[in-house]
Amino acid sequence: MKIIPKRFRHNSLFYKMFLITILIIVTVSTLITWTTFRMSEQFFIERFSFNNSKVMNQIKESLGTFHYSIVIASNGLLNNGTMKSFLTGEHSNKMLGTYYYNVKKQMNNIKTSVEAYDVGILVYGINGISFATERPSWVGADEDLKDHFITTNTFKQPKKLLYHLEQQNDKTQENRVIVASKAFMEPTSKYIYGSMYFTIQEKDFRKFYSSYTSLGNNVLVMDQSGTILSSNRNEFIGNKETELLEYAIQLEEQQKDYMNADFKGKDHLIMIEYLPTFNLYLVNLIDKEAAFANIIDKKSIALICLLFILLAIITVFFASRSLTNSLSSLVKQIGNTPKNGFDYYIPVMGTYETRQIGQAFNVMLDELHEYVNKIVLIQKQKRNAELAALQQQINPHFLYNTLTSIKFMVQQGGKEEASETINALISLLQNTIGNISETITVRQEIDNLKSYVLINQKRYGERIRVNYFIEPECYQIQLPKLVLQPFIENSFFHGFNKKSVGTINVLVWKEADSLICEVFDNGDGMEVSADNELPDTKRKQEMFSGIGVRNVDERIQLIYGEAYGVTISSKIGEGTKVRISLPVRKK
Repeated sequence: MKIIPKRFRHNSLFYKMFLITILIIVTVSTLITWTTFRMSEQFFIERFSFNNSKVMNQIKESLGTFHYSIVIASNGLLNNGTMKSFLTGEHSNKMLGTYYYNVKKQMNNIKTSVEAYDVGILVYGINGISFATERPSWVGADEDLKDHFITTNTFKQPKKLLYHLEQQNDKTQENRVIVASKAFMEPTSKYIYGSMYFTIQEKDFRKFYSSYTSLGNNVLVMDQSGTILSSNRNEFIGNKETELLEYAIQLEEQQKDYMNADFKGKDHLIMIEYLPTFNLYLVNLIDKEAAFANIIDKKSIALICLLFILLAIITVFFASRSLTNSLSSLVKQIGNTPKNGFDYYIPVMGTYETRQIGQAFNVMLDELHEYVNKIVLIQKQKRNAELAALQQQINPHFLYNTLTSIKFMVQQGGKEEASETINALISLLQNTIGNISETITVRQEIDNLKSYVLINQKRYGERIRVNYFIEPECYQIQLPKLVLQPFIENSFFHGFNKKSVGTINVLVWKEADSLICEVFDNGDGMEVSADNELPDTKRKQEMFSGIGVRNVDERIQLIYGEAYGVTISSKIGEGTKVRISLPVRKK
């Protein structure tokens, strides 16, 4: 689990660039695809509306031709005297036979006007007499015709040629009839003496426009009440669609050729034209989803778009990876530089920018090394100067008291003892003042301790004994000068104030790659702070070197690092133990 976040950090720029690019590609592709759909749809709508306007004109021409033939036939019936005589007055059976014969002849002449269409003609007079070229299925006896709603509507508007839909209860295609009706009325007296009916099967009426329809492209013929008289969609015929009437009014008010609207729960393109001669509406309904499905293949376009997105993502992935690899590698190497102690230069490679960064970083490392070396040299010079100054600060009281003790020994006849003390003092002075080297061997440090202890024992007696336990292989290991002496001195003069006698043990051994030096006594002990802070034990009285405990710890860490130094543990009444850890160094 730890590898993933670390890897992500090293390649975060790549991941961010890649994700942002994917987001941009997907967004742009989606917008382009959506815009393409909308523009294509709008283009085809404009194209459809233009083409369908022409189609509507052609349908109107076809209907107009049919209507004109009906008008000619109706005028022929109105101006026929035989027909008027037949439909008015009382007729005997003998006269009625003659009239039927003459009416039939007249009707055959009039029917030539609508001969191009499969149209039946029926006339009905106020005298209750009727005649039909073909008896229509939509009416039964003449009594039924008299009270039929078509007749009623015709008499209400006698001057107009009205179109109606008549369909039986089963509403099958064969039983749907379009009926054009007009009243027989004298032009001067306005006397109505009958009505005429021109019938055509709805399926035949549909032929005027069926060739212009297609999937999703529908035509409807609607009357003033919103009733659908004819359509290429059987389920619409006979329905009353007031919604379409509202759309017709909106188109007329807005003076538009078409509109987008919802019809039957679907999005439609609607064109509606009023046919004043028919007193009907011609409606063109275009189901956009069905009509444009075959024109605009959205699925194929979407798949192609998706394919291009995938190709773009793959291309961006490898391109971004190639561009950011060198930068990610550079970041990783720079991040690992502190672990390598700032000693390793990073390789200069990759793009121009990463090469420039690599070169600048390597130059910075050079300058850093130079700066650190300069600081180390200055610190070393400073330590040497401090050590040299300390070595010159041997307490005059120590020399005075030591020389006084030697004089007393000589006066008492202890020449050998005085000679031994003088030799110890000479050795101590040679190794401290005469030797300016910062480090000495363990053997030399132990010899200095022995000389120092001997002088003190000669002066104060042997109530404090000192034991040395040195691992033989440690004698040639280097350590800073005067590391152990301050702790021996501290034990001598401050560790046995309450106890009259005691022992100081000095141990030196090697532990792994470290040199361990311990000085512990069984004296009075002391309080050590909770954070183990080293006490400043530097005191002027009887001090030999002037180097305190804390100074020793700081010197060690300054020379070898924070991993080394001095630790003190102590208990009141039991004694004190000083542990010094140093790296193993030999000449």
